[in-house]
Amino acid sequence: MLEPFPGLTPDGMAVLGIVVWASIMWVSEAMPAGITGISIPTMLLITRALPWTNGKPPMAVIFAGFTNHVIWLCLFAFMVAAVMQLIGLDRRIALGILARFKASSVGRVIWGMFFVNIILGFLVPAANARAATLLPVVQGICNLLGDTPEDRAAKKAIVIQSLVYGSMICGMFIMTAHLPNMILVGIFEKNGYQDLNFLNWMLLQFPYLGMFALTSFWIKYHFKTAKVSIAGGAATLEKSYRDLGPMTAPEKVLLGIFLLVGFMFVTGKGSFICELHRQPLGVIGLLGMLLLFAPGIMPCSWRAVQQKTIWGTFLLLGGAMTMTTAMTQAGVAQWLADHIHAMVVGLNWWQTLLVMMAGTHVIRLGMLSNVAAVAMLAPVVFAMAPKLGLHPVAFTMLVCDTDTFAYLLPTQITAAVIAHSTETFSTADYAKAGWVAVLIAIAYGVCVMAPWYALLGLPVWNPSAPWPF
Repeated sequence: MLEPFPGLTPDGMAVLGIVVWASIMWVSEAMPAGITGISIPTMLLITRALPWTNGKPPMAVIFAGFTNHVIWLCLFAFMVAAVMQLIGLDRRIALGILARFKASSVGRVIWGMFFVNIILGFLVPAANARAATLLPVVQGICNLLGDTPEDRAAKKAIVIQSLVYGSMICGMFIMTAHLPNMILVGIFEKNGYQDLNFLNWMLLQFPYLGMFALTSFWIKYHFKTAKVSIAGGAATLEKSYRDLGPMTAPEKVLLGIFLLVGFMFVTGKGSFICELHRQPLGVIGLLGMLLLFAPGIMPCSWRAVQQKTIWGTFLLLGGAMTMTTAMTQAGVAQWLADHIHAMVVGLNWWQTLLVMMAGTHVIRLGMLSNVAAVAMLAPVVFAMAPKLGLHPVAFTMLVCDTDTFAYLLPTQITAAVIAHSTETFSTADYAKAGWVAVLIAIAYGVCVMAPWYALLGLPVWNPSAPWPF
């Protein structure tokens, strides 16, 4: 066995070994990501990486990710997404919005898909699931284009901006639409920064939606799509929407359940609209599942729903959240923070952000999972903030949020892998567009989001600012 590194306890050394093992599994994809996720508590248990008490393992910590209330909220969202696909509501929403946008040009299609992504963000909790949902719709639109160089460039613009950039940017705005959001909320709550509810999150993050306009302008310029039109696009979309017929009873019921659960989200503990109850998010999610599967409510069988539910992502999320808890409790996060701190000591707040954001994008070149990356990065960044004299919540959000915009290679984001399956663009096409999009994201974080957080009472340069929520 290796001796513990200086500054690490034997427990911390064991946890660090598990973190390294999980990172290798996630990067190499030697094991399914979900199996790696559920293996993290197993490894913590069998290696005794966390101290036992009276001969009993600390089960509350070992399975912390699977007992956190946000994991059950996510499971409800996964099941809503599964039912929505089974009854066809996802396609109705997408075609309905696109038809109303009269998508006869590349720009109209892209902006139409942006609003589709926002609506689906409330219903479909993962960017990869939204990309998969919209894939056939986008492919249908691309089929309306020809095979001239201009048309091929237009297809690249539509697929990259709609399935990748749109899915990821919209996920920043809605707490449950992007799984790394839930990891951040979990870390903040464990450290006393509570009541960051659904509406507060939207208030914090809605300026990120403006990034879509900047990336759209860049993609339009890069692929030169300003004059490309889609022959018959609006008429084809309108016909496809009409062919769906009127909304069915199951679709109406599903929307009703979602609206009820959404109402409970925005009127829960800490709501600045009206606090009607104090149930945590996980309990609300469980109540939603109870309604969803009440006898006679939905025509879908459990077998069909479970086949569409992304269980691997559920296991990955739970394991990732457990890992963040173990890293903090065993001192690994603090140990890593101490070492990284030496690289940025003496820099002011914006220089520190730039170094950390750039470093994040370098690290992400070899990782597919955004969830896994944030699970490893967030506790380290949170522990670094006090040493640097920065606000831990604002600093962690700014650095970890830029991880979402890992646009250099299609293998960095699952949504990009899905988009790449259309064979409309090459890896080189993606990288040539992506490096500028990454620079836009970094600049946007420093120049727009940091001042916005400060306006709301979370100045990244003031670690003692009172929690505004």
